[in-house]
Amino acid sequence: MPPIDDHPQRYALVNELHARPFPAIESPCHVAYLAIKEPLNAANRDRARDRAHLLTLLDRHGAGHPPPEATHWSGAIGRHTLKWESHTEFVTYLAFAPGVGSRAFDPAEAEVFPADWLGEAPGRRLCSVLIRVEHMPSDPAEVTRRIEAWFVPESLTASVVIDGQAIVAGDFRIDPAGHMRFAVFVQPGVGARRIGRVVQRLCEVETYRAMSMLGLKRARDLSARLNALDPQLTDLVGAMQGDGASAEGTLNALLRIAGELESLAVAFSFRAGATAAYEAIVNERIGAMREARYGGRQTFAEFMQRRYDPAMRTVKSAERRLYQMIDRTARAAELLRTRVDVERTKENQALLASMDRRADLQLRLQRTVEGLSVVAISYYAVNLASYLAYPVSEPLGLSKGGLTALLTLPVVLAVWLLIRRIRQAMH
Repeated sequence: MPPIDDHPQRYALVNELHARPFPAIESPCHVAYLAIKEPLNAANRDRARDRAHLLTLLDRHGAGHPPPEATHWSGAIGRHTLKWESHTEFVTYLAFAPGVGSRAFDPAEAEVFPADWLGEAPGRRLCSVLIRVEHMPSDPAEVTRRIEAWFVPESLTASVVIDGQAIVAGDFRIDPAGHMRFAVFVQPGVGARRIGRVVQRLCEVETYRAMSMLGLKRARDLSARLNALDPQLTDLVGAMQGDGASAEGTLNALLRIAGELESLAVAFSFRAGATAAYEAIVNERIGAMREARYGGRQTFAEFMQRRYDPAMRTVKSAERRLYQMIDRTARAAELLRTRVDVERTKENQALLASMDRRADLQLRLQRTVEGLSVVAISYYAVNLASYLAYPVSEPLGLSKGGLTALLTLPVVLAVWLLIRRIRQAMH
């Protein structure tokens, strides 16, 4: 029996399930994370530049290169382990090394990404995160003392995660060195893969939070433009109720607003869709950590609900308002088109009535002309008939006047019948 052929994408699709494995991170260690986004849209992004930038960093450490079409790579660069991933709109670099310094969140820990190398990046820095992973202190109060010393109390979030095996804390603020900071305390015996999942999820929460909030500025700009267009649309709809405004002029103004709204929808639709997708990932990653409250402090989910969700609702509200205005404009334009059609129908009916009156007048004039033509033709016909009958007038004892009088009525009657027959034949 011959072997069955595999689908050409079978292995590629299965390998995609394992394309981005979680890093294996031992405690204690320090982690530096970086996300770079090109200012261009995803469709115009040059992935070759991202790859070239990665190779520059790898060549500094004599590390191997990923395959040409790879979207992820992991390997050692010096004493650090680097995990690189290429996403739709951005690239990420996660570097970690064993051990922690005496100074928490030392900016020197981010020097695994050299300043000159960062200056040549094909994009802008979207996220820069330092994560400190260390063993859980034997004294629970020591955890509280450290996180209160490291983070801003007003925005401090702390949670017990992965079934009580770890505590994560952060304040979602950027320090003077330009980094966001998170602390992870893990119980002895927690596996490296579990620690790697926690670290990866923290990085993803921050990255996708930043990516989703890119839509907030777009939404505010869109709302400002909609605030300018809304009164114009309202005035145009109100003008439709009066008789003074020109229907065609109002329709042209409505079409101009409709065109601008469609342009706004094209420009905003991609970012709004991306924002919704990134928001879903943020909530999914936070849910995957299985948070429990620590020391009465707010959890990551509660922080996002209070500080992050309103921004997402703003984006959704702007998008909803945009499409509502598009629908309003379309309905108003349709009503106005109906009004224009009705007015044109009335004008056409008036024109047809005027044409009927003109045709009736022409018919009357034609009949008048026909009556006059009977007289004129009869006059000439009587004269001709008289000339023909003059030779027989003397034998009959008739004068010329009497003969002309005798011929007038028959000739007029004959001419009238002839013209009537011609008119009937034409009609």
